[in-house]
Amino acid sequence: MTDRRHRAAPPRTRGRTRQVTPRTHWLLLCVLVVTLAAALLLQGYTHHMFRITSDDVTGPRGRDQAVPSRVTQGGPVIANAATSPHTARPKGRTIALTFDDGPDPVWTPRILDVLRRNHVQATFFVVGTEVVAHPELVRRIVADGHQIGIHTFTHPDLARLAPWQRSLELRETQLAVTGATGVTTALLRPPYSSGNDALDDADWSVLKQADADGYVTVLSTQDAQDWQRPGTDRVLANATPRGHAGQILLMHDGGGDRSQTVAALSTLIPRLKAQGFRFATVGAAVGMAGPVQRAGLSDRLQGMALIGLLRAGDQTVWLLGVLMYVAGAVSVLRAAVVLFAARRHRRQRKRRRGRTWGPAVTERVSVIVPAYNESAGIEAAVRSLVASDHPVEIIVVDDGSTDGTADLVESLRLPGVRVIRQRNAGKPAALNTGLAAAGCDLVVMVDGDTVFEPDAVRTIVQPFADPRVGAVSGNAKVVNRGGLLGRWQHIEYVVGFNLDRRLFDLAECMPTVPGAVGAFRRRALLALGGVSDVTLAEDTDLTMALCRAGWRVVYEERAVAWTEAPASLSALWRQRYRWCYGTLQAMWKHRAALTQRGAAGKLGRRGLGYLLLFQVLLPLLAPVVDVFALYGLVFLDPLRVTALWLAFLLLQLLMGLYAFRLDGERPGPLWSLPLQQFVYRQLMYLVVIQSVFTAVAGSRLRWQRMERYGSLRAPVGAETPGDDVPPQVPAASTPQV
Repeated sequence: MTDRRHRAAPPRTRGRTRQVTPRTHWLLLCVLVVTLAAALLLQGYTHHMFRITSDDVTGPRGRDQAVPSRVTQGGPVIANAATSPHTARPKGRTIALTFDDGPDPVWTPRILDVLRRNHVQATFFVVGTEVVAHPELVRRIVADGHQIGIHTFTHPDLARLAPWQRSLELRETQLAVTGATGVTTALLRPPYSSGNDALDDADWSVLKQADADGYVTVLSTQDAQDWQRPGTDRVLANATPRGHAGQILLMHDGGGDRSQTVAALSTLIPRLKAQGFRFATVGAAVGMAGPVQRAGLSDRLQGMALIGLLRAGDQTVWLLGVLMYVAGAVSVLRAAVVLFAARRHRRQRKRRRGRTWGPAVTERVSVIVPAYNESAGIEAAVRSLVASDHPVEIIVVDDGSTDGTADLVESLRLPGVRVIRQRNAGKPAALNTGLAAAGCDLVVMVDGDTVFEPDAVRTIVQPFADPRVGAVSGNAKVVNRGGLLGRWQHIEYVVGFNLDRRLFDLAECMPTVPGAVGAFRRRALLALGGVSDVTLAEDTDLTMALCRAGWRVVYEERAVAWTEAPASLSALWRQRYRWCYGTLQAMWKHRAALTQRGAAGKLGRRGLGYLLLFQVLLPLLAPVVDVFALYGLVFLDPLRVTALWLAFLLLQLLMGLYAFRLDGERPGPLWSLPLQQFVYRQLMYLVVIQSVFTAVAGSRLRWQRMERYGSLRAPVGAETPGDDVPPQVPAASTPQV
């Protein structure tokens, strides 16, 4: 695709064109990114920072000198831990059934059904993340007359957290319960807790902080150990009291398969009732007054907002995961398609060796060079054209340059070179001026910063021996490939552009003949009315119009030309922004090809479909891959995420090696491919985002001239008119940078 270096009339639009300040949508994008990052951080913390494994207390106990003896030897309900702690025990022959780690969508309803059949109330210590996921179950718990307690938000070991994290865990769980049910609770059971005698100094600091936050700690006196899933009979035995003392029985309604809990509970309750035991909530069992109260409006609203935010985060992560898989599948599909097409294209060209498109094309060719302030590279470009081994007339159309471009070309006094001056009207107008002045039926269009190989003109016009061919795309290579940015663009030209052109050639749906090196039938262009100025990608627009007119457009990789690439990120951004926006304009202009037949239908359904899928939608999905990769590195399995990233990098490397081999390039620059993923790739998809936004908003984009760096070298020997031997350009394998 050509560098957009001339000013041109803005695209024609119907109605009034809205002017959108670019900063506005970037501000919106930043706000969206920050919001998304916050949601993902919260979702990752709440779902992946801690995992429920079991309520087993592992590791050696710490020192317990700070724990008062009246607590270690007291009852399981501990109040006023921060001031004057006291404890309470359940009344005799009273069982307080407690369930941890829920609510669970499978097991909690079954346990509630068992309790309802037996007319028993229990206490459920809920995990905040599960409350957010299943608020309707918490509402059912409260509606059935059971008590609610909190079991932290993410089920961490509170003793290992900083004080601020403990407060956050308790506060967020309380808000979740309030948002789901409209009540608050003063009951707390710390994860991984057991009986009073297991408390150490770290645990005691947790209880004191919880008391300061208004909570009463509820431990247990008997553990059914159902989390171990030892079998229904064993769970039943563990849950049966020894004697007639009141018990706070620890069981689970979440955190895993609780089928044994449900089965044991169905037998336990009738059996203990027959033995004279009664069942009560924790509050009723110890005579606590009103541990669960109605919540205020402010807390209720905060809780509902928290639930809404976290559920939105869950949905966002799910959607990002789906989009990531879609992006991965599309990337693999593209790699498979282009590699298959490139291999088949190569085989076709091998079979054609020794044969030509037809009789050799020897007729003279008009070479049109539109130039606007091209003094840095115009001499090298013109001298390389004069050095061609094919008869040419060279028409340099100076489009109102202010840097002496026309004067420089005239001062060279090169044979067969003509200079036409015109007022600045834009590149399409300059090309049309050249077309009108051309004396040959075959024309080659060349950018003013491009150097041709000696055989490039002869090679690029040979496909015109086939009367069906209306245009030929040459092989543009980056000359200033030094430094990372130059290497990255070199890789993109070889791997991206040229592999795609082989595919388009094979599928007969070439959407773009690059302005740097392209050949056309003059009569085909004149039949279209010349080069249109309604898009910023005049080369893409022109090529699509030729395809729709029934002409075949082919790719000739042996027609090599060297062109300057942007040497700074800002210049690259401006160039690719114009390219992408212009391509979107051209796609929209020629959208009717989607429903047409023949050559136009091939362009529409193959070419436009490919561009839409792989050059618009796939880049739009690329940020999803990056965001989800960072999310996975922090909260999921870093090794798995890294392995997936390396797999995709390997796929790109294999594509690169094959493309470099096809193009006869040394693979050395591919060492920079991993680094390309961290700067260049993001720049490219941000360009697409900007272009799509501009197109949707209806903003106008003007032509801008790319800065010239003078990296092209003039060929030696072209300055002597009348030489029998054509002058030579520098060797293609060693461009001068």
